[in-house]
Parts: sequence; C-alpha cells; structure tokens
Amino acid sequence: MPTDETERQRVAAVNATKARAAWASIVSNSVLIAFKLVVGLLSGSIGIISEAVHSSSDLIAAVIAFYSVREAAKPADLKHRYGHEKVENVSGVAEGMLIFLAAVVIIYEAVQKLMHGLHIDHLWLAIGVMGVSAAANIGVSQFLYPIARKTESAALEADAAHLRTDVYTSLGVAAGLILVRLTGKTFFDPVLAIVIALVIIHTAYKLMSASTRVLLDEALPDDELAVIRETVREHKGDLIVGYHQLRTRQAGSKRHIDLHITVDDDLTIGQAHDIAEHIIADIQRRIPNAQVLVHVEPRSEERDDEFERD
Repeated sequence: MPTDETERQRVAAVNATKARAAWASIVSNSVLIAFKLVVGLLSGSIGIISEAVHSSSDLIAAVIAFYSVREAAKPADLKHRYGHEKVENVSGVAEGMLIFLAAVVIIYEAVQKLMHGLHIDHLWLAIGVMGVSAAANIGVSQFLYPIARKTESAALEADAAHLRTDVYTSLGVAAGLILVRLTGKTFFDPVLAIVIALVIIHTAYKLMSASTRVLLDEALPDDELAVIRETVREHKGDLIVGYHQLRTRQAGSKRHIDLHITVDDDLTIGQAHDIAEHIIADIQRRIPNAQVLVHVEPRSEERDDEFERD
C-alpha cells in the first residue's frame, strides 16, 4: 500500500493538473468572447451575439471551476471532517444555472429580432468566426475531458461539457448564417439561435441533475456496489459471518463507504481488527479514491447469514 507521503504527493499532483486545466479554460473563453462580440456587433447577427453571451456564461463557469477545484483540494479540517470535495458538485449546479439563464437571454433576444427584423452584414466574416470558435472549443474540450475523467473532477467535466456544447452551437449559428447568405432570409439567424438555446437548456439540466445526485448523497453506481459486496464475500473464509448496513456516497472524486461485518465470537479483538483492515485495503485497491470504514460486530442468532443483505 502507498505511504501517506506518497498519497499526499499524488493528490497534490492531481490538484495541480486540475487547476492548470481550469486556467486554460478561462483564457480560451476570454479570447473567444472578445472575438465573437466584436464580429457579432459588426455583423448584427443575433446568433453570434447569442454565442458571445453563451461564452460569457462559460467564462463565469470556468472561473467557478477554477475556484472550486482549489477549494476542493483543501484537506479536512475541524469544521469539514469529510473534506471539501463537494465544492466541485456545488459548482456543477451553479454552472448549470448560469447556462440556463444564458439560454433564456438568447431566446428573448431572438424573439425580439423575429418580431422586429434584423440586418446582417459581413456574413463571411461572421461564418468564419463561428468556424474558428468551433475549432478552438474542440481543442480545449478535448484537453479538458481526459483530465476531468482521470481526476473525476465534476467541475472540469461540467466545463468541458459547456465547451462541447459550444462546438455544436457554433456550427449551428454558422449553418444559419449560410442559409441567410444563400436565401437572403434573415429569420434563419434568430431561429437557429432559439434552437441553440434549447440545446443549452438540455445541457444545463444534465449538469445540474448529475451534481444534485451527489449533493443528495445518492449511493455509488451498481457496478461499484457489486465490487464492494464481492470483496467482503471473499473474506468469508476469515470467520466473517456476514455484513449489513452497507452505505455509500460520493463527494467530488472521493467515495465514502461504510459497512458492518459480523464475525465469529471466538475471534480476539486483534484478529477481528486485522480482518477489517484487510477488507478496507482490498476495497481501496479496487475502487479509486475510497474512504472506507468497517465496523465489527459479534455474531448473533438474529443475523445468521447476511452475505446477501445490505
């Protein structure tokens, strides 16, 4: 098993990687906002302006992600005995709400343009900026996603999802502008903006739903629960009678697992403790970032065989 110092170094390296990734997202979003806003104002395209608004919400989300990964990295203290990892999940909800509000603004502006009409200039420049935006967001999201999955960072995964949505919306705006160029019908631009907003709302819902499940202490996925149960069963030959009260939850990338095991009455305290330590070590070896607590109880007639129970 790794030493405490090795584990601290590993965690520090992971946190530094997450912080660098969040900072890269802040820089890219800042550049894209300025680029889209200038071209949107020059061309008069509500689609491009809506993309600038969306990117503004992404910038705020990236700042939140940067802050949250730093806060989540703080060690447990007297007021936060389980650590600060849930800050990342809180940020996921906040980012989802920001995206939802941005979508509402986009829909409002698009409806206004449909009602009162609009004039679009510099069409090819507008189409070009959408292509550049899509390419940039593909690059940054491809950079963020592997880091988010490797470090199990809810904040970075939310940020990467925002950028991936930007790719689709940028291409949608470009398609609308091409239709305007080919047909001369400017209503394609606000109509595509509304479609973009609906996509954004769907993304916001998924992000908030995933983070909320963690904040409400939903149990770990079934495949991880199966690993825990199988690990305990493998120790049945160590005079374990059964287990019960298996409880699991997740905070950020950390998994909290606790359960009770019943052991043969003839075991000494030291022997029972060694069995519990072996179970903890085996679970931590099979499930990453797991904090495991095993409570030992003597055998009772009421619970004769509990290996199939939770």
